[in-house]
Amino acid sequence: MIELSPFIKKLISLPGLSGYEDPVRDVIAETWKPLVDEMSISKLGSLHGLRRAATPGTHPSILLATHMDAVGMLVTSVEDGWIRVMQIGGLDMRILPGQLVKVHGQRDLPGILQMIPDRLQKKSRAGSPPEITDLFIDVGLGAREVKRLVKLGDLVSFAQTPIEITGEVIAGHSLDNRASVAALTICLDELRKVELDWDLWAVATVQEETGLLGAKTSSFELYPDIAVAIDVTFAKGPGSNDHRSFPMGKGPTIGIGANIHPALVEKFKATAEEMDLPYAIETMPRSSGTDGMGMQGTAEGIPVMVIGIPLRYMHTPLEMVALKDIQRAGRLLARFIMKLESDSMEKIFAESRA
Repeated sequence: MIELSPFIKKLISLPGLSGYEDPVRDVIAETWKPLVDEMSISKLGSLHGLRRAATPGTHPSILLATHMDAVGMLVTSVEDGWIRVMQIGGLDMRILPGQLVKVHGQRDLPGILQMIPDRLQKKSRAGSPPEITDLFIDVGLGAREVKRLVKLGDLVSFAQTPIEITGEVIAGHSLDNRASVAALTICLDELRKVELDWDLWAVATVQEETGLLGAKTSSFELYPDIAVAIDVTFAKGPGSNDHRSFPMGKGPTIGIGANIHPALVEKFKATAEEMDLPYAIETMPRSSGTDGMGMQGTAEGIPVMVIGIPLRYMHTPLEMVALKDIQRAGRLLARFIMKLESDSMEKIFAESRA
């Protein structure tokens, strides 16, 4: 049985920036090994775990995709001992000054992301959020030593230690989307002794934050009958209480919108209600902003579902999520897959056309 808190703390203590996911992929592969029948790595680096149907022969397949990459930075110059960077993926510039980082140079160097003090800024810039070009990293070493240890293109990741908060809430960097990796792992664990009628692909995708590239290429390679993207969504908090945010600790979200097949929405809602599992409907009228966008348009098209896990402070070094939401998302996925029968594909979509 997967112990959720230690596992997710391990995941969010690792780097694994978009395009450079190897460190976290190795840990996921080690955890998934006893839960799947075979594993492979795509040409771009996504991890594919296959859980085969119980009987021999050809079976329909479902793909569960959750991206494992994280936002971060890359070194663009080293000037007099100060390290300049550009972002990998989207970062909230307002909260970056003063954050702990790790520069992955000739050896890992702890550092602090900083900027010119506000009182020394030009009047036109004082009090304004910084731009990435205003920031630099101080690793506390002399200019010659920094030049020797740090090169252009070295990676920089957040270094905040995971914090478990009262009420089974955890905070740390990269919970977008390692929280969903944990949910998919819970799903695989729930299905460990269940005989399946469908083949199940568990996929930890690369480069979601920089273009959904892992989802696009893995869904093309594996070409499932149905695909589900599991990602985080915005949790309610001060200033974020409208229809775009959802209560943390009150269950996952079931997406509805342009990237999502209506028949799958109804099946997931029915499954959650049978389980007495709390959920919210998340409207995504234009696009989901998830791997679901990349998978839906593969080849002649794949029916897609999107499941969300409410998360506060997205794309910051201290994101926050409730462990029970991760567990509930994993259990919902597992129950949906348990209910799939050999003719479910025809039934699901026949009902939607009736």
